[in-house]
Parts: sequence; structure tokens; C-alpha cells
Amino acid sequence: MSLALIEEGAKKSGILWVSLAGRDRLAWHVWHQGAIYLVTGGGEQSLPGLTGASRVRVTLRSKDNGAELVSFDADVEPVDQSAPSETETGAVAALVKERLNASGTAGLAGRWAASGASIVRLRPDVAV
Repeated sequence: MSLALIEEGAKKSGILWVSLAGRDRLAWHVWHQGAIYLVTGGGEQSLPGLTGASRVRVTLRSKDNGAELVSFDADVEPVDQSAPSETETGAVAALVKERLNASGTAGLAGRWAASGASIVRLRPDVAV
């Protein structure tokens, strides 16, 4: 499996499945500079145990027919919303842009931080 295959699958579909406590959970995400970013908690999608995990199993499925494209392990890395890097700032902007049905995207990232939502990077564990 290659990072290119994971990137292609992640870019084609805005959702994925992440295995938490033996259960696959559906989550929306964005792909940004070699990693998957997602938001959990604070009124956003509930992914219990994700922020405390060090690794998770991720499955990407075909947008066309739902068949599994690729499954892989990923390292879980929380994003420090108070001091994000340039890459993380770009990822948060991409998350805001892709957030469907948000009541006003202006200030959404700030509302996530204020509400206790966590932004998490899932870095695929593959040989590059």
C-alpha cells in the first residue's frame, strides 16, 4: 500500500471509518499535506477515545459503490489549536471549508476551540 493510494482515496471521499474500541465509526475529514484531519467533540462528530489513542485503524471506501479501497494504521496526533503550525492552520481552514451545514463558517475554528472540540491529525503509517 502506498501513501499515494491513501491520498487518492481520502481526497475522493469526505468520509472514512475509524476503528475505536473495536467499533468502526463514520467520520468526515479532509486530506491536507500528507495526513487526514478531523474534528471531534464540542458539538461536532462524536469519536469517543480518539483523542486519547496513539494509533487507530482507518478504512477508506469507494464513493461509487462503497467497496473498501484501503485500510491502514494511522498515528493519532492532536493539533494544538492555540498555537497551530502553518500546515495545521491550512488544515483547519480546509476543515472549515468542508464542514457541511455549519451555521456560518466565519469564526467556526474559534467556536471549535471554545467549545472543547479537538482537531486531530491521522498520519498514515506507510513506507514512503
